[in-house]
Amino acid sequence: MPNMTTVEIKAFVPARDFALSRRFYQDLGFTLVWSDDDLAYFRHGHSSFLLQNFYREDHANYFMMHLLVEDVEAWWRHTLTQQITEKYKAKAEPPADRGGMRDFVIVDPTGVLWRIAENK
Repeated sequence: MPNMTTVEIKAFVPARDFALSRRFYQDLGFTLVWSDDDLAYFRHGHSSFLLQNFYREDHANYFMMHLLVEDVEAWWRHTLTQQITEKYKAKAEPPADRGGMRDFVIVDPTGVLWRIAENK
C-alpha cells in the first residue's frame, strides 16, 4: 500500500483588497511566511491558510473559517489590544459558550467570517 500520510491542508481565503487583508491577518496574529502579487501564505503554530488576490462577493459572503486555539480569551484580548474592529471596521462578537466550545466571531475586510474557538 502506498504511503498516504498527509502533511497539511490549506484553504484559499478570498481578498477584495489584498494589501488591506494582508495587514488585517498580520494584526490578528498570523505570520506572513511568503507573498507575491496574487497569493500570501499565513501561519500561526500548526495552522495556515493562503490568502488569494481574488474576490467574488457571492463566494466571500459565504466563506467561513474555524480556528481552534488553546486560549480563546487571549485571542480576544489580542483583537481588542490591536484595535482590529476599529482599524478595519471589522464586525466582531465577544467570546461566548456554544455547543461545547467557547468562541468569538470576527469578520475580515472581505466579509469572510472566522470563528476562533477553544474546546471546553
